[in-house]
Amino acid sequence: MSVTDRGATVWLTGLPSAGKTTIAHALAGRLRGEGHRVEVLDGDEIREFLSAGLGFTREDRHTNVQRIGFVAELLASNGIKALVPVIAPYADSREAVAQRHAAAGTTYLEVHVATPVEVCSVRDVKGLYAKQAAGEISGLTGVDDPYEAPAAPDLRIESHTQTVQESAASLFTLLTEKGLA
Repeated sequence: MSVTDRGATVWLTGLPSAGKTTIAHALAGRLRGEGHRVEVLDGDEIREFLSAGLGFTREDRHTNVQRIGFVAELLASNGIKALVPVIAPYADSREAVAQRHAAAGTTYLEVHVATPVEVCSVRDVKGLYAKQAAGEISGLTGVDDPYEAPAAPDLRIESHTQTVQESAASLFTLLTEKGLA
């Protein structure tokens, strides 16, 4: 089996506006250019189509992460690189996804896009930090709802200190080291 045929799940976790989706799309473009089959499972799209009706309670967030993890493992076990830029704020939810992959013999890599909340709130891609500051929303991960950063991710990306291309390149290097790129 060639590296282009090997599936894997690459879960990019981090705060809102950390750069997870941007990095995932940059990596996806490079991988596709080299003949890999790739899907980006964007957290916002999944919430709209697969997890519609779920709220942002701890239980609903766990359910959402498990659903995404199931789809990612299904894709990965069929030779697709599943890039998953999803906050997944709770360590136990991410661990359950990792265990599902391990039980199926499917590669799972956890990547922490470790952007400080101060930088994320300035980026504020979706206006969430501004809405939270104005009292329009509550339960914003990393502000008034917990975010449990990975203790030992496969890779930690400091997206605030490097370009998107550099972040995607470090992730590509990890995939190469694991025999996936």
